[in-house]
This record gives sequence, C-alpha cells and structure tokens, in this order.
Amino acid sequence: MSIPSMDKTTLDSVSVPPVREPAAVDVEYGWQGNNRVELLENGEEYFPRVFEAMRQAKTEILLETFIVFEDKVGNELQEVLVDAARRGVRVTASLDGFGCGELSTGYLTALSEAGVHLQIFDPAPKRLGVRTNWFRRLHRKIVVVDGTIAFIGGINFSGDHLLDFGPEAKQDYSVEIQGPAVADIHHFALLQSGRPGRAKYWWQRRRQRRSELAFTDHDGQVRLVYRDNGDHRTDIEEVYRQVLRSAQRRVVIANAYFFPGYRLLREIRNAARRGVEVKLILQGQPDMLVAKLAARMTYDYLLKSGVQIHEYCQRPLHGKVALVDEDWSTVGSSNLDPLSLSMNLEANVLIRDRTFNRQLFERLEDLSNNHCKAMSVEKSPRGRIWHMTVGFLVFHFLRHFPAWAGWLPAHKPRLKLFTHSTGSDRHEQR
Repeated sequence: MSIPSMDKTTLDSVSVPPVREPAAVDVEYGWQGNNRVELLENGEEYFPRVFEAMRQAKTEILLETFIVFEDKVGNELQEVLVDAARRGVRVTASLDGFGCGELSTGYLTALSEAGVHLQIFDPAPKRLGVRTNWFRRLHRKIVVVDGTIAFIGGINFSGDHLLDFGPEAKQDYSVEIQGPAVADIHHFALLQSGRPGRAKYWWQRRRQRRSELAFTDHDGQVRLVYRDNGDHRTDIEEVYRQVLRSAQRRVVIANAYFFPGYRLLREIRNAARRGVEVKLILQGQPDMLVAKLAARMTYDYLLKSGVQIHEYCQRPLHGKVALVDEDWSTVGSSNLDPLSLSMNLEANVLIRDRTFNRQLFERLEDLSNNHCKAMSVEKSPRGRIWHMTVGFLVFHFLRHFPAWAGWLPAHKPRLKLFTHSTGSDRHEQR
C-alpha cells in the first residue's frame, strides 16, 4: 500500500476547523452478562489482536487513543486504517492533541485522504517550544470493531509498549471483549465521536448506582465506567472505594501513577486493618520521576497499616488494573492520581469473572514475586509528616481547582475535525 511520505510539519501547524466544547454524556451503564473477556498483556499480545480485528472489519472501526507515534506500531495502525477506509469501512479515529501532538501533517493527511473521519481532541500550538495543553486530556484507549468486538485498557499505539523497545518498554494491560457488553462500549464510543448512538430512553438514562457488593456466581459480567467533566466526575474513584469496603480476602492494585486522595487512601488502609491482604504494585523505575516521588509520599501511611507495597523495577509500569477477592477485576485507562481522577477523560471496564480474575492475579503475582522490590516502613522516605502534608495540599488543590492548572480563564477542551482540504472543512461536535 502506498502511504504518502511524512513531512516534518507536526500537528502544531495544522489548521483545523473549530468546534464547540465536547458535551458530557449523562449515561451510566449497568452490568452485562455472558461476555467473553481475554486479558492482553503488553503490545506483544495486544497489537496483533487489535490489528487483526481491524483488518477483518466489515462496516465500522471506532478508535480513541491518547498517544500515536510515527514508529513501527503507529505506521502499521495508519496502514490498517487507510486500508479499511478504502474498502468502505467507516473509520472514526479520535486522537488527543497533546499525546499525538508530534504526528506529522503527512501522517494525518494520509488518513484523511483515505476517508478516515479524523478528530483531534484539543489541539494547541507550542508556545516558546513548550506544549500548553497539559490538562483535561482524552486519555481513554478504546477500539470497537463492527459493534461486536471491543478493546479497552491502558496501551497506546506506540512502539514503547513492545519489549524490543529496550529498558524503557512499558508494562501494561488491555482486554478484548466479545458479547453483550460491547453494545454499551459501542454506544459510548459513538456518542463520544459525535455520532448518534442507539436510542436511550429515560428509564435507560437513569443512574444505576448498583452496589459492587452484589457479587454473583455468574462469570462473564462486564460493566463500563467512565470519568468525564460532567455528571461522572467521580464514578471510577467511587467504584474503587466501594469494592475496597466490600473486600474480604485480597486486593491487588497495579497502577502506574499512584497519588489518590485521602478518602481512597483511607479505604485502602481500612481494608488492610481488618485483615484483607492488600498489595500495591507501583512504579520503581518510572518514566517520570515525579510519579515515584508522589507515590512515596503515601508509603508510610499505608505500610504502617499492613498494606504491602512492591515497586516494579524491571522497566516502567504503565498498567491500570486491580482485582478484589476471586471474581472482581478492573482494567482501563485511569490512573489513581489527580490527573486521571479529576481532569482527564477516562474509561475502565469492571469484570466479574473468576477465570479472568485468576489469570490477572497470576500475572500480577509473578510480577511482584520476581520483578519487584518490597518496601517496608524502614525503607519509607523520611520527613513523612511533611511529605504527607504537602501531598494532601497539592492533591486537593488540583482536585478542587482544576481550572487553575491550565490557562486562565478555565481551559475548555474542544474536539476538532482534521481534513486534508480546507475546501471540504466540516464542523462536528459532541
């Protein structure tokens, strides 16, 4: 397949027609049963599956992602999407303007000319060589093909999710879902892309605050949860707090950027205090040093209560997964830090399936036993009270005043349509 050569002009210089601020989606999805869910670890398992599904697409591909790089993974993604669009598949790709900000005009034009409906979330030029659109990112990683198969997790379309990238290759997870839950993920992705989803009547739109205590013996149950800046600002955090309160035997949380607020920290501590085995797997070799420093502010508070903390030291940890007892798990894009819990657009799936839970537990157990360093109170950083006080203030500043973290007045992200011809510019909104 002939792909246009890439020029050196990046998204910073691309002119795209402006549209209004993305609208929040006031829908809460319930549990769906009888699904097949498969854990995909790292790019070696994820990329072949997702690319094969795209190559087999008959009618539609919906894609949302935070990062695409022009490397072997990004180039294969471009080739697969171009081929699908040329054979008549409706392809909608929503890319984050910060995470995909280095993509060249040539790369994007190749997609647009092939017929890909290409949308950029909050593009912004560099100022003095520095990106300014740091906050309120489109951080979700979702792929839905033909409305029958969905992928969701933390893996971006970049070569640093492959082991051959070297010591900086990321450790990460995604899931492949087939079954009734795909309809909810498909509906959500359609709404996010600005296209009308299937009808949602008032009894379907009402909030479904179903208790996470209501575990059943039925496997294959999946529920989509998401975070936006509208009516679902705390949904993911609330789920974590609820399952921690209900945990009876074990909790394992593997999260790349760990700096939650006090209420979530308290639930983690309380679970350990009442005898639940609580294990955290966090970054020991972070891609950003600040992530390690922030997480360590919480260590003393948690370790004294019996929480086990393991730092993954083999390479950067990028996963966002957790499990509770023997049947509840979650995989998604949301970290447990102020950006994910207070600003970014995120999506996770909750899974009630004993086989999946056991598989995830075994993978994480191998990680903690063979590739991690166990922390102890003696190894916890000094100056603990000061660190916790600063951490508390920083978190709640970002959490309750997120507008202050961007430009004043409050930064309002927008979704823009990229077209290769200014004469065919169209306005889209969501």
